[in-house]
Amino acid sequence: MVTLSACGSSGSSGSTGGSGGGSKTVTLVSHDSWAVSKSVLADFEKQSGYTVKVLKDGDAGQAVNKAILTKDNPQGDVFFGVDNTLLSRALDNGLFQSYRPKDYDTVASRYRADEAKHRVTPIDTGDICVNYDKKYFADHKLTPPAGFDDLLKPAYKNLLVTENAATSSPGLGFLLGTAAEYGDAGWQDYWKKLKANGVKVVDGWEQAYDQEFSGSAGGRKAGGDRPLVVSYASSPPAEVIYADPRPKTAPTGVAQGTCFRQIEYAGLLGNARNTEGGKALLDFLLTEKFQQDMPLNMFVYPVRESAEVPADFVEYGPQAKDPETMAPDRIAANRDQWVKSWTSLVLK
Repeated sequence: MVTLSACGSSGSSGSTGGSGGGSKTVTLVSHDSWAVSKSVLADFEKQSGYTVKVLKDGDAGQAVNKAILTKDNPQGDVFFGVDNTLLSRALDNGLFQSYRPKDYDTVASRYRADEAKHRVTPIDTGDICVNYDKKYFADHKLTPPAGFDDLLKPAYKNLLVTENAATSSPGLGFLLGTAAEYGDAGWQDYWKKLKANGVKVVDGWEQAYDQEFSGSAGGRKAGGDRPLVVSYASSPPAEVIYADPRPKTAPTGVAQGTCFRQIEYAGLLGNARNTEGGKALLDFLLTEKFQQDMPLNMFVYPVRESAEVPADFVEYGPQAKDPETMAPDRIAANRDQWVKSWTSLVLK
């Protein structure tokens, strides 16, 4: 999937943070959900001359926190997976150096951020939403929830599992979705009621979706007993495309009224050892081949306007029509205090 953008430094803006050292290995640090087709990655390595090493570091929230703690001696050259909920934390802590990838102009304007300094590049977008197990609700003759208010109803008591907002980006996205829906004066009361209605909190997405959720293939194998989970609007396609035999319809659905729009970014780490390799890798992440490879690997939507999205992905995982959103400055001003309050309300 990629045509690559060779390994030169053209397209750069701002400082490069070092000589690059001439290394032919470039290291990508990411969350556990990073995935790319082998042929696409091999294409990049052949054309650029770089070998890519990938370090997966847990859920996105954990990975960002670790990257900040190790920024003076980073584990790699490029970090992928900081999203709009955590972006200001990464920028305020000086995690990235400036670089403007070659194909930056192909990125839809609504996804761009930090354009004055180009410390991060948008890579993908998706919607954090509550997913439901269709079979459970059919068997119990219960209508699936449609929005946030429904999750407070007695009929859905002890059915929802979500991720820790302090350690998980989908967990934080869900918290921000409730803050956007109910405002500063109402979101805490909402969570008090949600806790009283039996919401279960686990550390990260993989535990919630692949172990606790009864509707996923992994959750069924693990004996998961929660038919509602905070995941993504793009999760249902995975349950169709990778099932054997393949079902005609997705076994899971999305509560469209619970969605929060997420944008993921990548950046060249401030003290990267291989800056030139890091730039080439960032160029690669915006190529049409990589952008078109993402949907069926990481189950996210591309940000490159010319990228085509597979028909199966569009059919089973359409983007939310009216997701909750929040201005970056509001997230930056309130996130840490909201998470602190959420932790006291929900976990103690």
